[in-house]
Amino acid sequence: MVAMSAPPRRALMLVNPNARNGGVPLDEIREILRSGGIEPVEPGGPDSGQADCSAVIARNAKGADLIILGGGDGTLNAAAPALVETGLPLGILPLGTANDLARSLGLPLDPLAAARAITTEAAQPVDLGCVNGHYYFNVASIGFSADLAGELTAEAKKKWGTVGYAIAAFRLLRRARPFSITIEHDGKVEKVTTIQASVGNGRHYGGGMTVSEDATVDDGKLDFYSLEVDHWWRLIALLPALRRGTHGEAADVRAFRTTEIVLKTKKPRPVNTDGELATHTPAHFKVLPKAVRIFAPERSARPSAQTGFRMPF
Repeated sequence: MVAMSAPPRRALMLVNPNARNGGVPLDEIREILRSGGIEPVEPGGPDSGQADCSAVIARNAKGADLIILGGGDGTLNAAAPALVETGLPLGILPLGTANDLARSLGLPLDPLAAARAITTEAAQPVDLGCVNGHYYFNVASIGFSADLAGELTAEAKKKWGTVGYAIAAFRLLRRARPFSITIEHDGKVEKVTTIQASVGNGRHYGGGMTVSEDATVDDGKLDFYSLEVDHWWRLIALLPALRRGTHGEAADVRAFRTTEIVLKTKKPRPVNTDGELATHTPAHFKVLPKAVRIFAPERSARPSAQTGFRMPF
């Protein structure tokens, strides 16, 4: 008796054409997916090329077994509400500037290798951060990096890549000023002066910086740090530690791990979530453990870091 082969899994595939590498030829990616038992289905008509991928997923998810997204961290961030709502597992084609979630998960950054990983890896449960009802995978920040997100245009990221982070960061650095912030967590209330306060869900952020040396995107925790520096040049001195995730050891950096935190400022300040300005203070953060599933190596099989030339924050 001849064994029947399993029918291919149907994947709703969306590629952000505005991502830095969004113009990558897709024919080879489609062939890799089909060879691995996945049939990519791409929406047409009004849904073709739509920027609001969460709405497109919601309209087209019926009958799909998984979602495949091609883009950067902003694309993945925008899709998070639909991933939670549908419960469908996600395959990532890293086509953005930084691809920090892919790095955190130990995924290959080459799109073809990433497509193969979707066909071979199991779907792993991954946490989401949430601030004022807005989901994020990597980190949410107030202060310097939020100002940087407002200054760094999509055009600059697409044209200059990680060098765009450097250009914008150094323009902004000397204008950065400390501000007061109230931190409420685990029954404590602290008022501090900082240049940046960040609440990480994942491991990497901002083009390759590390939230904490032992942070993972599936540990059920948020990693907080506050850069309580006196002068802007101190940020430059902290860069090696920020890359390694050891900045919490510095005397002028406050760092701790929690599951829920509230940050308040005298005047509303923007909150940057995965590179996008999403909300303002007061900001209520919490972690949503195992909120989504992503095709990726198991935690024990991931490299501790994927390095390269990356810029701060």
